[in-house]
Parts: sequence; C-alpha cells; structure tokens
Amino acid sequence: MSVAPIVFVNRAGRFSGAEVVLLKLVQAACARGENVRVVCPNGPLADRLPRSVEHFEIDELDLGGSSGPARLRAAGTLVRRWVRAAVVIRRAADTAGPIIVNSLLALPAVRLARLPQRASWLVHDTVHEAKQRAMIRIGKPAIRRAFAVSPPTAAPVRALGLAVEVAPLGVDIPDTCATRGGRPPVVGIMALLTPWKGHRVLLRALADVPGVHCEIAGTAIEADAEYAAELRRLSETPELSGRVRFLGHVDAVTTMATWDVLVNASTSPEASPVSVLEAMSVGLPVIATDHGGSSWLLRDGAGMLVPVADVAALAETVTWAVDNPESVTEMVDVARQRIADVHDARTAYPAMLDALLDQAGDRL
Repeated sequence: MSVAPIVFVNRAGRFSGAEVVLLKLVQAACARGENVRVVCPNGPLADRLPRSVEHFEIDELDLGGSSGPARLRAAGTLVRRWVRAAVVIRRAADTAGPIIVNSLLALPAVRLARLPQRASWLVHDTVHEAKQRAMIRIGKPAIRRAFAVSPPTAAPVRALGLAVEVAPLGVDIPDTCATRGGRPPVVGIMALLTPWKGHRVLLRALADVPGVHCEIAGTAIEADAEYAAELRRLSETPELSGRVRFLGHVDAVTTMATWDVLVNASTSPEASPVSVLEAMSVGLPVIATDHGGSSWLLRDGAGMLVPVADVAALAETVTWAVDNPESVTEMVDVARQRIADVHDARTAYPAMLDALLDQAGDRL
C-alpha cells in the first residue's frame, strides 16, 4: 500500500464492458487500502464507485454518432473537452502516483495534462481504424506501457511501437448454470444498442430461423436513438413479429441463465467482450463473429465462430446450436473450464492491478 493515490481515467460515465473492468480494479485497490481517485463523467459508473473513492468529474470524451458537418463540430468539441479534462487529471494526480488510463479516447487528455510520470494504458479496443491509430500516436508520449486484454488486441498496438503485455479479463463465476432446452428456444444478445454491435445481422439471420425467439438486452445512448428505433421496426416485420423482446438494462448473468444461446454479432473486432465471458461462465453456448478477442476466447472448441456480417452463416449456426444439444454441452464444458483456468475474477483482477502498478513507475 502507498500514500500516493492511484488515479484511474475513463472517458465515459456509462456502465458497459470497459467500465465493469475499471470498477473491478478499483474494488481490488480499495480492498488493499489504497487511496483511489477516478476521473470520469457523471453517470452510472460514478454512482457505483465505493464511498472511499474520490470522483473527479469531466465531460464525456466521445464523438458520438454524428456524421458530416456535425462530425466536424463534434471533433472540435472533443478537443476542447480534452483540454478541460487535462486540467482535471492534473488536479487529481497531485503527486507522482500511478495513472491508469482505461480508454483510448482519454489518451490525448492525459498527454495534455503534462504529468511528470507516464501512465499505464489498459487497452480495451482492438485497433483497426485510422482514427484509433491517430489517438494512440497523439497519446503515445504519455504512455509508459500498455496492457491489452487479449493477444489479438495487443498485436496492433505493439505494431505502433508500444511495449504491450496481455492481462486477461476475469468474471465472477456463478454458482448456477444456464438451463437450456426451453421451448421456444431463445437467442439473446447483450450489448449497447449501437450499429457496430451487429443487432441488425442477428435479426436478419433470425428472420430465416422460424420458431426461435430473440431477446435484446441493452440500451442506447442519445446519438444512437434512431438506430434503436430501426431495430424495433425491423423486429415488427412479418418474419420476426412476436418473436423479439427488448429488455433494456438487465442483470447479465440472471438473464443469460434463461437463454439457449448468446450471440455476439459485432461487425468491428472487440478486445475481450465481457458478455462472452459472462456467458461462458454461466454455461451458455456462444456464437460470435470470428475476429478480435472473440476468436481468442472461443478458440479450441469453446464456442462457435461465424464470418463478419454473414447473415446466412449466422442463421445456419443458430439452427445447428438449438438442434444439437449434446454437442453444445461439450462446447460449454470447454468454455467453463477456460473461465476457471484463466478468467476467474478472484485472481484475474488482482493480477491485472499488480501488472498495471508495477509498470507505472516508482510508488511513494
């Protein structure tokens, strides 16, 4: 334990996969008696912080879902928010203590803070776009070392010249298992309602799989309100009418335990999707897009992989999964063993925190 505070920086106030990880790390640090500060916007994440944690508020560091001229205006707003966030980060980091950045879009703000110490960056994004690479190049001088949550996520960051290690995510292992075999079978997707999560792909696939119902768990940010409305319209087409339910925000494990299959249909590669880990832990079979962290988590028979945005392949795989319960059971056993061996939260997050702090410079 040290007197110097550990400062975590997060770009968003919502509570999704990256924020789940941050909260687990914060809880692990608090359990050791560390002095913890979190720089993030107001919202569900800040509301969940332990009482002993000091919260430093910043604006959301996000371009949102805008496009065209609105995108340019949003970019200008983001730059101004980086400058304001840098002031807050500098105030929170009032000693040479460790800085842990939990978001790619927060990297420029950390660089602008011009801290005497460099930060550890926990990488949650599988870098595949020019704008992501640009953010890394901007923030690179402020980063001491990066820690990626899966090998596919480490590779493109390493290619940009940063030292990267792999620190796998963990999940709490529940006492109960999913009870499959209900009729009609239910395929679920648990993700923020935003276009790249692939809800459209799933709904179009299920239009060709009669008798299978779908539950969509998750909410949309304001910028994606039209996308959420589009999904509802799609669910009301004759092929899907009466088979799709929108659940909103739910308890992940409790909800998954009632499903037959989880689908992660992301069209952009994810680093290590928490919903996939949670499904593996509860004994729910997983179908995911064959890229990024999903390919790594479901390797060697732990799940089913389909090509990106391939509606026909997804429909075929869903049909196979609900029609072959014995084969699916074998797959689930492989997945649960992987969670126990590598992704148990009781060991994964303390180990991740140790790695982040050991590389964050000398502690006072």
